[in-house]
Amino acid sequence: MAHHTLTSPFCEQDIRTLRIRDTVTINGHIFGIRDATQIRIFDEQQEPPVDLNGAACIHTAPSLEKVGNKWKKVCIGTTTSTRMERFSPLLIQQYGVRIIIGKAGLLEKSLEAMKNFGACYLAIVGGAAALETTQIEEVEEVFWEDLHPEAIYKLRVKDFGPLIVAMDAHGNHLYFEVKQKAREKLPAIYRQIGVG
Repeated sequence: MAHHTLTSPFCEQDIRTLRIRDTVTINGHIFGIRDATQIRIFDEQQEPPVDLNGAACIHTAPSLEKVGNKWKKVCIGTTTSTRMERFSPLLIQQYGVRIIIGKAGLLEKSLEAMKNFGACYLAIVGGAAALETTQIEEVEEVFWEDLHPEAIYKLRVKDFGPLIVAMDAHGNHLYFEVKQKAREKLPAIYRQIGVG
C-alpha cells in the first residue's frame, strides 16, 4: 500500500500508478454529481455545461445555502454509488472522467471502463460528512442550478481524504475481493454454528 497526493486535473499516468488499498489525498477541484445530473446528460442527451476531462466526480447532493450569487457549504456528504452504475462507464469513456468518489463501489461495466480508459474509484468513509465538508474550501460554481441539490458542483478542495482506492485501472476491485473472502469462510462458519 502507498499514499498518493494528486492535484487536478488528472492524467491517465496518475491513475495507472494507483492500486487497490492505496490511499489518495486530492487537491484542486472535484465535481459533485448525482442521479439527476446524469439522467440529464445521458437520458435527455444534454452535453454537460463544464469540461469533465481529467476530472474527479463525487456522488453527492450537498446541503448548501445561497447567499447572493454565492453558494455557501452547510454539509457536503457522499451518497452510495452503486445505483449510478449505468452512467459511470459512459462518464469515463465519453467525457474522460478519471476518478469517481463515493460509497459502496460500482460494478463490472464500470470496472471494465476503468481498465480500458485509465480511471479509478475512490471510496470515502461513510458518516464522515462533517470532516469532508471542512476539506472543501469553496463551492466555486453551480451548473444546472435548477437540479439543486443534484446539480453539478465545482468544489475546490485541499487535502481531501484520505480516500481508499477500491477499484483500480488494472481490473482490481476491493469490494469484490472482500465478498469472495467472505464466501470462502461461510462453510466453516456454518459448520461451527451447526447449520447445513
